[in-house]
Amino acid sequence: MKTKMMMLILVLGSWGAFAQHDHAGHEQKKTDQAMVMFKDPKLGKAYEHYIHVKNSLVASDNEEAKASAIELSQALRNAKVSTASIEAATKLANTSDLDEQRKLFSTLSNEMATLVKDGKLSMGMLYLEYCPMANNNSGAYWLSNEKEIKNPYFGDKMLKCGSVKEMIH
Repeated sequence: MKTKMMMLILVLGSWGAFAQHDHAGHEQKKTDQAMVMFKDPKLGKAYEHYIHVKNSLVASDNEEAKASAIELSQALRNAKVSTASIEAATKLANTSDLDEQRKLFSTLSNEMATLVKDGKLSMGMLYLEYCPMANNNSGAYWLSNEKEIKNPYFGDKMLKCGSVKEMIH
């Protein structure tokens, strides 16, 4: 009996240590990719690329935004979604101009919001966020895994400009 109890303690102790180590190693991923799952895994993959585009625009990295938009465009084709969303991603993928990418991101975000709102989320929560100053003060939306505002339309110039308009779950 003592042997079984000792083995149980060792197993649980090892599992706890591994779980703690695993959690610490994924801290960065947790911030970028919250626990979000889609009913359609292909749409989920497209959404991951969308988030990469958004994060690239937050960082004002036009080349990374372009590369991510190319991958997003292909992922949207694979997901067999609306042609409008594919066209929006393709237009963004075809420019390296950061200001133009940010303008196009507004249309892309509206298309992606429509896709994820159609009951496609199976786990987690997304945030629809809004900046009233984007697009020459006409405003623009974007999707995020985090409630914290990280504005893709202005990057570090106005990183915290915006608010959460809707929670999608």
